[in-house]
Amino acid sequence: MDFKHTSVLLDECLNGLNIKKDGIYVDGTLGGAGHSKEICKLLSKKGRLIGIDQDEIAIATATERLKEFGERAIIVRDNYSNYENILKSISIEKVDGILLDLGVSSYQLDTAERGFSYMKDAPLDMRMDQRSAKTAKDIINNYSDKELIKILRDYGEERFAPAIVRNIIKAREEKKIETTSELVGIISRSIPGKFQATGGHPAKRTFQAIRIELNEELHVLKNTLNSMILSLNDRGRLCIITFHSLEDRIVKEIFKESESPCICPKDFPICTCGKVSRGKNITRKPVLPSEEEMENNSRAKSAKLRIFERIGG
Repeated sequence: MDFKHTSVLLDECLNGLNIKKDGIYVDGTLGGAGHSKEICKLLSKKGRLIGIDQDEIAIATATERLKEFGERAIIVRDNYSNYENILKSISIEKVDGILLDLGVSSYQLDTAERGFSYMKDAPLDMRMDQRSAKTAKDIINNYSDKELIKILRDYGEERFAPAIVRNIIKAREEKKIETTSELVGIISRSIPGKFQATGGHPAKRTFQAIRIELNEELHVLKNTLNSMILSLNDRGRLCIITFHSLEDRIVKEIFKESESPCICPKDFPICTCGKVSRGKNITRKPVLPSEEEMENNSRAKSAKLRIFERIGG
């Protein structure tokens, strides 16, 4: 199956990165190289694009699609959380821009056997990096009821978490829960019918929560953003596309804290905490897709772009 993925907020990201032709840019979520290819087109032979992804198919696809740019594009199979070590390995200290397009790609959702979709029957997998041993099946069958409830509440904001988990525990006592369809059935039985009529598919929040836990998505995001900001050159920019409120909240809070880190009481005449601003939050409100983009690509509907500019570098 081809790696098909329509790049969300493409022009907005290119404008947000404020690309310099001789600059160095990192795409931490390379995917099918939709954003990266357009970045490479704007670079001179001196410019560099470092593309990072942990998905094997994404790496193969991006390698082929960026082949025309030769040494301008450097492709690495890894998690973007390791980007500092990746930069060191190619003797780069600072960069001019970083892009993260978070969440699951269209390819991953549409490839049934990956187990990301609640619309297709498949083994419970959900690994973004298939070299990992742990799968969604391990979480569903091995986590305690308290752990599962916490995950569904924290990462899925699922109000019916206790009922869903109660039925998961009951079902796995009889046999291991192996497939997405089995899990969807359990979830559907756990949520009252009147609540299933609104708010999208009843399994959406649970599948999101399990995927986030398995791939440590929020943990990686939270622990990487500050170092990414510090790795930018003066006027370098960090652009992040999020697809749900949990990701967006983390990005919003870290950008706000990076711009105004002072913790001194408001009535202090001068700052004594010594915390210095790292730059400027370019997007007070997130950039949203146009009506036209949302009509043409339904997966763009929940996308939000936030941009931070480093000052000082």
